[in-house]
Amino acid sequence: MEIIHFNQRTLAQRWYVCEGTLERWRAEGIGPKFLKLQGRVLYRLIDIEAYEESCLSISTSLRVAEVPAKQIEKSIERP
Repeated sequence: MEIIHFNQRTLAQRWYVCEGTLERWRAEGIGPKFLKLQGRVLYRLIDIEAYEESCLSISTSLRVAEVPAKQIEKSIERP
């Protein structure tokens, strides 16, 4: 299995944010896990996708993780 890495620039492009936002988030402990190797910051795709999953919401007041599975199933079934 090949591990895919994003640098700060490619992740900023993926999320349509400036690189400075990612730098601030790292300093504040926000965002996905990252690697710092020889002065370079890298993000593993698996960590990016896990962070995106944790940010999923089904309403403005609830995140997916806070909603019981049965309620999620009902919301998916709606036309």
